[in-house]
Amino acid sequence: MPQAPTSKLTKPLATYSHARRVGDLLFIAGQGCRDPKTDIWAGVTFDHAGKAIAIDFEKQVRGVFKNVEAVLKDNGLSRSDIADVQVFLTSMTDQFSIMNQVWNEFFEGISPFPTRTTVAVKELPGLNLIEMKVIADGTSK
Repeated sequence: MPQAPTSKLTKPLATYSHARRVGDLLFIAGQGCRDPKTDIWAGVTFDHAGKAIAIDFEKQVRGVFKNVEAVLKDNGLSRSDIADVQVFLTSMTDQFSIMNQVWNEFFEGISPFPTRTTVAVKELPGLNLIEMKVIADGTSK
């Protein structure tokens, strides 16, 4: 199987790899929602001076799942191989139901769902309002 990191994502914001394979497990570092083509955070509206003035959280969630899927694909895996997800939100009250709705779409038709832990944190790097850390199991590949 190919080894992480992936070339289809933006450069990490710090010194880490997007993913690392250990045996049949693929550990995917916390993924944000930056678009690899533009290096801009999904769902962010900027004013004429380049200052972020609004953030569409649902677009951020979809951007995170798109990035997770890119890492999986680069490593010969798919969403059905995801075993565990840790979700970090900046507001459980405002964001949990939206994240859960997109989660259900992303994992539609997959059984069983991966295990999941969702926590609220004070803030995340950059303009991310959500981040996901994923473990995938490639034993069937």
